[in-house]
Amino acid sequence: MDYCRMTTEVILHYRPYENDPKQLANIAENVIQDFPTHPRSRFIPWFPHDESKLPLKPKKLPPVISEEAAENVKQYLTISEPSVKSQSYDCTVDLLEFQPSSKMQHLIQSHTLKEQTNLANLDKNSGKEKQHKKRSWSVSLASKHCPKKIFPLSRKLQASLKTLHLHSLHRARWTLENSVCNNQTLEDIWTKLNHLIRHNELPSCNATIQRQLGQIWVFCDIKYCEYVGNLLKERLSLIGKINLFVHKYGVIFSM
Repeated sequence: MDYCRMTTEVILHYRPYENDPKQLANIAENVIQDFPTHPRSRFIPWFPHDESKLPLKPKKLPPVISEEAAENVKQYLTISEPSVKSQSYDCTVDLLEFQPSSKMQHLIQSHTLKEQTNLANLDKNSGKEKQHKKRSWSVSLASKHCPKKIFPLSRKLQASLKTLHLHSLHRARWTLENSVCNNQTLEDIWTKLNHLIRHNELPSCNATIQRQLGQIWVFCDIKYCEYVGNLLKERLSLIGKINLFVHKYGVIFSM
């Protein structure tokens, strides 16, 4: 039961089984009456209030540190602190042009040799990185255009979504393994897949290659998953079955 209080009248809403006229009249009268107010009681603290003394005192006195213990702590701190050089405010200390001529020549030679060594090491490392460092995530461009020729989801997939209470915009992933590559390497499939995603041929998709697992994961919205799966099998010349995986639910569909 609820009610609305107005300036000149009271509108009382009631359920069909609460239609007793006497009870409704009493409720209306109670609504018109002012709400009762009570005087605020004076606050009395639960401890003796004296500004000169603390209300709470510790049960035990604080521990007393002997002079010997204090000295041991100081020695430990002195040993553990790293030695810091005295700060110099001379800004020319480490500049080569302000060094004596003989020392300056030696410093320039050692500095040049060090730079050459660093550059050689950098070239070696960059060469190794170029060999081993490969892109593991796809690059896709934002696009508002979705393909028009997308058919409704199959009855089997719709039944799975209904059973698991999954929304059509829930993310899922197709798993591509070496067994479906049809005499192609996983890297070949990865290159072709990146081309499809970069040109927005796979709606709502992004992908990653798991080289240590020998798999490629293609993520998409469930409402596009069958369209994406058929396009993957056709454009990448895949054979066998590919599985649709949803986090926390496992494989929910195969094609």
